[in-house]
Amino acid sequence: MSFTLTFTTSYNRRATKFLKKHPELKKQYLKTLQLLALNPHHPSLRLHPLEGRLSELHSVSINLSYRITMELIIEDHEIIPVYIGTHDDVYR
Repeated sequence: MSFTLTFTTSYNRRATKFLKKHPELKKQYLKTLQLLALNPHHPSLRLHPLEGRLSELHSVSINLSYRITMELIIEDHEIIPVYIGTHDDVYR
């Protein structure tokens, strides 16, 4: 069962800026999005809920250093990416 990725304007701006800064991650980033749409619970994504002020969000890994936070709406099979960045940036 696949999910729909819904990209907001603000996320698209962040992702574009991120990929300009890290062009070497473009292929890995796109692979992460494809896998996320096919199976967000795939072990390589390391999907997990966040805590504290970010408790309404989940996170997946692009690699060990970079993450994507998102709203995960299981009922509608929709995923809304919110932020992309380093581990520390995402969890601020």
